[in-house]
Amino acid sequence: MPAKRVSRRAESRKVFGQRRKQPRMFRAGLYARVSTNDQQTIPLQMRALREYAARRGWSIALQVKEVGSGASVRQLREQLLEAARRREIDVVLVWRLDRWGRSVADLLATLQELEHLGVGFVSLTEALDLTTPAGRAMAGLLAVFAEFEREILRDRVRAGLAHARQNGKRLGRPITAGLHADRIRKLHRAGFSKSEIARRLRIGRTSVRRILG
Repeated sequence: MPAKRVSRRAESRKVFGQRRKQPRMFRAGLYARVSTNDQQTIPLQMRALREYAARRGWSIALQVKEVGSGASVRQLREQLLEAARRREIDVVLVWRLDRWGRSVADLLATLQELEHLGVGFVSLTEALDLTTPAGRAMAGLLAVFAEFEREILRDRVRAGLAHARQNGKRLGRPITAGLHADRIRKLHRAGFSKSEIARRLRIGRTSVRRILG
């Protein structure tokens, strides 16, 4: 009898003649970020992230807490990206999308890299879960928004250039140094150093060196 029970348990692990694979525990990287004046919310973010990871049965491999302004470069975020590149984490977990990305374009670029690396991404507030097919479909909308943002920026640049031309503003590099080309050469022939010429004419030493060849 005992031998038969062992045999039944062994057979129950097989599906259609193949051994059933045990689900792999995801290694999660948690990322929390706040502004300089809102540091007290970091513990709240991290607690929510840890509780979510526990509900999903994920182990926590890395926790990153960052403080900075909304437009600043997220330097500590790079720790999570490096861990993803080294295949040390399987999913990135954040509180909100704006905690992770500086802009739509930046958000899309990092999500595309994570997707290429085979690393999932979950944002709690937006219920965005790129570990699921539905979540990955939603990510496609981000590409549309990123292109929309880039087009708006291009239109603003074009409008700014057109406005500057209409007001007679000269665009491009200044030609101040070029106007002094003859004097620069005369001073150089007279024995003045390039630094002294630049100081006398109030132009950059690089411009002096360029004119003198």
